[in-house]
Amino acid sequence: MSTATTHTASDDDFVEVFEPYRREILAHCYRMMGSHHDAEDLLQETYLRAWRGYGRFDRRASVRTWLHKIATNTCLTALQSRQRRPMPSGLGGDAFDPTDTLLQDHEVPWLEPFAGTVDEIAPADDADPAYVVGARESIRLAFIAALQHLPERQRAVLILRDVLQWRAAEVADTIGVTTATVNSLLQRAREQLKNTPGPDRSPSVLDDAAKRDLLAKYVSAFERYDIDAIVDLFTDKSIWEMPPFTGWYQGAEAIGELIRRNCPAEGPGDQILLPTVANGQPAFGLYMREPDGVHRPFQLQVLDLGDDGKVDHAVAFFSQTMEEDFARFGLPPTPYDAPARTAPSPFH
Repeated sequence: MSTATTHTASDDDFVEVFEPYRREILAHCYRMMGSHHDAEDLLQETYLRAWRGYGRFDRRASVRTWLHKIATNTCLTALQSRQRRPMPSGLGGDAFDPTDTLLQDHEVPWLEPFAGTVDEIAPADDADPAYVVGARESIRLAFIAALQHLPERQRAVLILRDVLQWRAAEVADTIGVTTATVNSLLQRAREQLKNTPGPDRSPSVLDDAAKRDLLAKYVSAFERYDIDAIVDLFTDKSIWEMPPFTGWYQGAEAIGELIRRNCPAEGPGDQILLPTVANGQPAFGLYMREPDGVHRPFQLQVLDLGDDGKVDHAVAFFSQTMEEDFARFGLPPTPYDAPARTAPSPFH
């Protein structure tokens, strides 16, 4: 007969236990799914499954481990009926010609950005420091895009072993396979990730002053609609992409030509950029002046900064619900409602 102690779950007790891990579990679901919207839905499903099983939780494992186990299996089930979420540069093929006609594809379930600062994404303060660093870096957009190339079980194993630093036996118990299978899946996942094309996935080591200087130049160039200044922000290896448009573009001159030919701005003042954070990276909500003279949400730009003081990678996300998306990133419906720009920068 089992002597494990069980207890009755009350709503207040459960919320007190679960709430400190909410953002962490949301980030875990996002790594698995590549979609903030899917992650929010699966967080709620994890919450429901955990609440139903809380009375049987014997605390042999930590609350964090227990919740991650539930979330992982919830995501694995969901992935059986979902397509991978690529970026345009992940579809294969060479960089596009910026003089070609832009094409959109709303049938592709594109990768989505994640709303949250580094501190919100990181696990609780009592976690192992190496775990904290790994959790923060593994939410970056390029890493999430690379994960999309992995089959679901390889993806889960890689996240549990390399990000959450679980033992192979714990992972095996979570997904219902042998330890040997976990080791094999991990080896294949690491090899696949190493050979996945795309932007460099290592974070920039620019100091705070250099980051602020580069981002100030970026805002100034776009708000003045100075194409030459925009070109100077990039290198010949920089990448620009903007889902749901299917093209991706490489090189400063190509990026400049793309913007010159397709941006609806006509001159200084047509664009206003407000700072936010996406995937723990610097990001901007770009507001475009419309024919009635009002600036409204146009695109969300997420940046990877290079160690050379240039922008390595820029993703300009468009959607059919831009105002709703801006709100998720703490951005107002119009830039006139924003705090003064003397407020502290969110970029750390």
